[in-house]
Amino acid sequence: MSDAEGFWNERYAERERIWSGHPNKALVDTVSPLAPGRALDLGCGEGADSIWLAEQGWTVTGVDVAETAVGRARAESEHRDLPITWVAADLTEWAPSEDYDLVSACFLHSPVEFPRTEVLRRLAGSIVSGGHLLVVGHAEPPPWSRYAEAEADSDGHDGHDGHEGHEGHRHEHVFLGPEQELETLDLGEDWEPLTVELRERPATGPDGEQAILRDSVVLLRRR
Repeated sequence: MSDAEGFWNERYAERERIWSGHPNKALVDTVSPLAPGRALDLGCGEGADSIWLAEQGWTVTGVDVAETAVGRARAESEHRDLPITWVAADLTEWAPSEDYDLVSACFLHSPVEFPRTEVLRRLAGSIVSGGHLLVVGHAEPPPWSRYAEAEADSDGHDGHDGHEGHEGHRHEHVFLGPEQELETLDLGEDWEPLTVELRERPATGPDGEQAILRDSVVLLRRR
């Protein structure tokens, strides 16, 4: 079992549900105008984004490293009678067997080592001509997150996860603004930027904390 697989399965085991069950607003707002086709949801978690896409007519594959999360997503899609393909796999190793009209990566952050940009670049290669890559991420860590705790860690160690057994694998996650995200992806002239925006939204933390979060939203179209 990889460090990421162990960490995220532990994370999802903490509660019966980790996320809200609602699709990410940036996904809904950005993808709604697009014609449905084949979609790949990276880091699908408990499946809310994949389920929303399927309800809009997309043929969806959702991939996540945590088998616990994928099991919850599968159960929910079966309850709604939605034919979604669910895959429990490490994105650093997993390779798609088909091409997609949309690859979506919403909040694909990890407190343990994860080559995020490398994964995004590689899987962008599975997008057809005229297809889209959507990358939504925190432009800064939410105040209640393990990432924020790490920034405030006075001894200089990265205390992202707070779990025993992962201390040797914590790493410094860099949160990117939209322009930085676009520059870091560096996909070349075959890609046309359609949306490169910083968006704000109200959010509630796990203990009821209220905050305004800033998200980086980048949508690219393959020429």
